[in-house]
Amino acid sequence: MIQAETLELLEWPRLCQHLATFAATKLGVAAALDLEIPATQAQTAELLAQTQEAYQLESRAGGALSFEGIQDIGTSLQRAELQGLLSGEELLAIATTLAGARQLRRIIDSQADVPTLKELAAQLRTYPELEQEIHRCIDDRAQVADRATPKLAGIRVQMRQLRDRIYQILQGILQRQSNAVQEQLITQRSGRFVIPVKAPQKDAIPGIVHDSSASGATLYVEPHSTVNLNNQMRQLLRQEQAEEEAVRRALTEQVAAVKPDLDRLVVVVTTLDLAAAKARYSFWLQANPPKFIELGEPELAPKNPETEDEEKEDEENSENSQLLIRNLRSQITLRQLRHPLLVWQQQHEQGFPVVPVDLTIGPHIRVVAITGPNTGGKTVTLKTLGLAALMAKAGMFVAAREPVELPWFDNILADIGDEQSLQQSLSTFSGHIRRISRILEVLHNKSQAEGEENSNLTITNSQQQDQEVTDTQNTVSALPILKPKLQIPQAQFPITNSQLPIPKSLVLLDEVGAGTDPSEGSALAIALLQYLAQHSLLTVATTHFGELKALKYQDSRFENASVEFDDNSMQPTYRLLWGIPGRSNALTIAKRLGLLASIVDEAQTYVGGASQDVNQVIAGLEAQRRKQETKAREATQLLHQTEKLHREVSQKAAALQERERELKIAQEVAVNEAIGSAKSEIAQIIRRLQSGNQTAQNAQQATETLNQISQKHLPSRQQPAKPKPSFMPKVGDRIRIPSLGQTAEVLSGPDANEELSVRFGIMKMTVKLGEIESLDGQKPETKAQLAKVAAQAQALAAAKAKQAAAEPAKPNPEIAIRTANNSIDLRGARVSDAEIEIDRALSKAVEYGVLWIIHGKGTGQLRRGVHEFLANHPQVSRFELASQKEGGAGVTVVYLK
Repeated sequence: MIQAETLELLEWPRLCQHLATFAATKLGVAAALDLEIPATQAQTAELLAQTQEAYQLESRAGGALSFEGIQDIGTSLQRAELQGLLSGEELLAIATTLAGARQLRRIIDSQADVPTLKELAAQLRTYPELEQEIHRCIDDRAQVADRATPKLAGIRVQMRQLRDRIYQILQGILQRQSNAVQEQLITQRSGRFVIPVKAPQKDAIPGIVHDSSASGATLYVEPHSTVNLNNQMRQLLRQEQAEEEAVRRALTEQVAAVKPDLDRLVVVVTTLDLAAAKARYSFWLQANPPKFIELGEPELAPKNPETEDEEKEDEENSENSQLLIRNLRSQITLRQLRHPLLVWQQQHEQGFPVVPVDLTIGPHIRVVAITGPNTGGKTVTLKTLGLAALMAKAGMFVAAREPVELPWFDNILADIGDEQSLQQSLSTFSGHIRRISRILEVLHNKSQAEGEENSNLTITNSQQQDQEVTDTQNTVSALPILKPKLQIPQAQFPITNSQLPIPKSLVLLDEVGAGTDPSEGSALAIALLQYLAQHSLLTVATTHFGELKALKYQDSRFENASVEFDDNSMQPTYRLLWGIPGRSNALTIAKRLGLLASIVDEAQTYVGGASQDVNQVIAGLEAQRRKQETKAREATQLLHQTEKLHREVSQKAAALQERERELKIAQEVAVNEAIGSAKSEIAQIIRRLQSGNQTAQNAQQATETLNQISQKHLPSRQQPAKPKPSFMPKVGDRIRIPSLGQTAEVLSGPDANEELSVRFGIMKMTVKLGEIESLDGQKPETKAQLAKVAAQAQALAAAKAKQAAAEPAKPNPEIAIRTANNSIDLRGARVSDAEIEIDRALSKAVEYGVLWIIHGKGTGQLRRGVHEFLANHPQVSRFELASQKEGGAGVTVVYLK
C-alpha cells in the first residue's frame, strides 16, 4: 500500500523508535514501536486530549504518572483462558500489575482538570482480593508459600523432619568412614541424598551408586541405611508438587474468571503509558499542541483572468457549470518548524544544528511548488511537513512555535526518493510514475467514496464535462516536446457530479517530472499538479523546472516557494522563502568552483538573456525580502523592549500603591495607639481623683492634664506643620525643565517678570519661573501663586470671624468628678433628718464645688423635700437630677457657689 510506503519514506518507524524510549513499560514500548495512525478525526481528538492532559501532569510537581510494578501479562492471561497452568512468576506479575494499576488510578483521581484520563482510569478494575490471595499463596521468590494450604504446610514439616534424619545418619557415616569418603559433603543425585566415596573404598560404605565423577575417582553412593528414608522423601516431594499445582491451579482459575477485565486493564494501562510517552517526548522536543483547521463553506472555483473572457463566451453558448470547492477556514501556520529526527540527531548523535522553517499557506492554496538548488533543503522540508501532519494525526505535539494550525488530513501520501531498481527493471522515471499512480488511485477511490455525499455541490452539465475530461486526457497523452516557453492550458480536470470530492489529502512529491526529457517532464508535472489541485487538499512538490514557477500567476490556487542560497559562501541557508521562485545557481556555482570561464560564458549564451534577467529579478526580490525580514526583526525587538518597559512601569506603580496602602494602615495603627494611650491616661486621672482626699485644686490639675492629653493626641488640637520653604533658584543652581526634558544651569536669577536665563549644553535660553523645578521636584512659588494663597488665607480668616460673631459664646464646662467625699446617701431617711445631713455635707463639699445626693426614687416625697431645702439654701448655686448613667431621678447633683 502507498500509505505504508509513505510511512517508510517519511521515516515514521524511526520516529516511533525515539518515542518508545520515553515509555515506562514494555507494553508502552511495544505500542510506541507499532504506533497506529487514527482513521478519523474524532480518534485523533481523543488521543490529543490524552497527550495534553498527560503533559499537564508531567509539568506539575508530584503529578507525573507512575507505572511501577506494571508488567506485560497478556500472554499469561491467554494461557489462563485456555486452562493452562500459570507459574509463580506469572501470578506474581499479575499481582504487581494490579497494584501498579491501582496506584496509577489513585494518582489520576487526585489531579484536577484531567477528565479524559479520569474516564480511562475509571475503567480500571484492579481486584484487590485477587491480588491479596496471590500474595498470600505466592512468596517473593515466586514459590508457593507454606501458608497457602494447611496440607502443604504439613507436608513440608514432614519433609524437614525427614531431611534432618537423613542428614543425621549421613553425618555419622561421614565421621565413621572419614578415610573412605572423598570429602565431608552431603549432596543430591537424582533427587536422593548421597555422599562422595573414593572409588577404591566403595566396599567400605555399602549402598547404591547413583553417579560418578568425570575422572571416575569419586562415586556418589546412597548408603543402604537411608534408602527407605529417601524413598519417603520422594513420596513427600511428589505430594508437595501436587499440592503446589493445586494452589496455582486455583489461582489460575480465579485469573481466568476475570480475564476480560484484566484485558481491559492492560489496554488502558498501555494507553496511559503511551499518552505519557507522547507527553514526555513533546516536552523534550519543545513541541506544542496542534489545532486542526476545518473546511469552510463551498465557494466558486477561482477563474483565470486570462481566460475569463473565453469562459464568458462559453457560458453564452451553453449552460456551463462552475465547480464549487471548499477552502480552509484559516491559513496553515507552522512557524519555526523543526524536523524531529534531526533534533534527535543533533542532541544524541552530535549532528548539525537544526534550521527551522516557516510554513504559512493561505486557505485557498492547493499546490506549493518549491524550487531551488540541490542540497538546499527541499526534500527535508517535504519530510518535515509530512512528519508534522502524521504526528498531529497520531495525537502528538508538533515541533513548532505556537500557534500550530493545520488541517486533519485523511491521507498523507508521498513520492520521495529514487525507486530505481535493476531487479524490477525500473528506471528513475518509471519508479516515480508507478508510485504516483498508486497515489492517484487512492485519491480516485476516495473521491468515489465521498462523491454521493457531496453531489449537491456543483451545478453541472454532465455531458459537457465528460467531453472536457476526454479532451483534456487526450491533450495530456499527446503532449509534444514543448519549448521552454510552455503555454500552460487552463485544464482544471473537472469531474462529474457523482465524483466531486471533499479533498482532505496531503500529497508530497519530490522532483516531480524528473528522470526524463525536461520538456515532457515539465508538461507532465504541470498536468499532474493541476489534477492534484482539484483532488487533494494540499500538494507540496519540489522541482527544478522553471515552467512550474509560472503556475502561480495563472492559477490562484498555486504558490511558489524557494530555498535560499548564499552566493558568497556558495552554501544553502536552508531557509524557505515564500512567494519567490528559486533561481538557477548552476552556472554561478560552477564558475566559482573553478570551472573554466570560457565554458561558463559559452553555457550562458545557450541559456539566453531572458533567463539571466529573470534570475536578476529573483535576486532583487530575495534582497528585498531579506530587508523586510530584518526590519520585521527590529520591530519585534522594539516591541519586546516596549512590553518590558511597560511591565516595569506597571510593577513600580503597583509597588507605589502597595506602599501607600501600608502607610495608611500604619497611620490607622498610630491613631488607634494614640487613642488607647489617651484613654489610659484619663483613667489614671479619674482613679487618682476617686481615691483619697480631693480638693478643687486637684480637680483643676486634672482639667489641665486632660487639656494636655487632648493637645497631644487630637489632630485638631495639634499645630499644623510649617510649610516647606519655597524653592527659589539662584545663580549656579542646577534645575530641571520638564517641558524639554533637560537639566540646565541657572545663569541669572528671576527678574521682575519672573524670567531667568539658563544653559544646557551649548544652548542658552530664557524660561519662565513657573516652567522649572528643582532636581528633587520642588516647584518655585511665583507671584501669582503667592497672591492666590494670601487671598485664600484672608478669605478663610474672614469666614471664621463671621462665624464666631454669629455664634453665642459658650461657657466653659465645669469639671464635676464624683468621689466618696462629695457624695451622700439619704435613702430611707426622713425629710427632717435629711435636711440636717444635707447641711453638714454642703459645708464639707465647698472645696469640691459639687455634691451628689442619693435619695432614691420611691414615692418621690424625699426628693421633693430635698429639692425644696436646696432651693432656699444660700450655698447652693443650682441643682439638677443626675444623668441616667449616674442614677437618673434617684440622684440630685448640687453645684455650690
